[in-house]
Amino acid sequence: MKIGSIPVGGGAPLVLVAGLNVIESEDAALAAARTVQAAAARHGFPVVFKASFDKANRSSIHSYRGPGIDEGLRILAHVKRATGLALMTDIHEPPQAKRAADVVDCLQIPAFLCRQTDLIAAAAATGLPLHVKKGQFLSPHDVRNVVEKARALGATGVVVTERGTTFGYQNLVVDLRALPILRSFAPVGFDATHAVQHPGTTGVATGGDRRFVAPLARAATAVGIDLLFVETHADPAHAPCDGPSQIDFAMLDRLLAEVRAVDTAVRALGGPESL
Repeated sequence: MKIGSIPVGGGAPLVLVAGLNVIESEDAALAAARTVQAAAARHGFPVVFKASFDKANRSSIHSYRGPGIDEGLRILAHVKRATGLALMTDIHEPPQAKRAADVVDCLQIPAFLCRQTDLIAAAAATGLPLHVKKGQFLSPHDVRNVVEKARALGATGVVVTERGTTFGYQNLVVDLRALPILRSFAPVGFDATHAVQHPGTTGVATGGDRRFVAPLARAATAVGIDLLFVETHADPAHAPCDGPSQIDFAMLDRLLAEVRAVDTAVRALGGPESL
């Protein structure tokens, strides 16, 4: 499959998907996109810029959701014109699929909605590839049904991303065995930032521990992935959504250097299939 002109899976180079959890302003989105683009170029990663126009599953009614679909897609279109980057955004309702597809190159199906047939059908009908976040409540084996559903509904390509599994209350655990299981029926990604979330631990929002972003990203790369997903922010401590699990731009640069070294070593040994 391809996101824009970027191949994903099948032995293609490891793809970076990075950007903002949610759009805050046009200037901030463009600055983040240019920073991500430059970091990816320094470390030799094909890159897709991701940003959400709406976060429809926030913990509290008082939480920031984003600028909405009209303003959000206008900003994303501006980012695309200014940078030439391939774009990804998530959708939450079937009518959003066609509108988003006019701007972005890949539609993301959120983890909580990964089994919603009507949403997957609407996304598949656009002709764009789908980035499906594996639900925290699903085993990796269960996701085969999601992939088969998307393909049966006409999806041009599906990549599935691991982002941790519910582990008791307010915690997630990453089972790295999931990556080769998922990769047996679809290209596989790893979401290094959502995987370190602590859902609901602040009372009105999700907490997290960004100390574990880099170790988990390195481990997932060693096991074998086709796509690395990372959310980044100029000032995560003041990000309006998921700040505790995001990394800043300097941390992103260090992480990409580490992941590049691991990926190079694994490929020198013949790739993850040979280990």
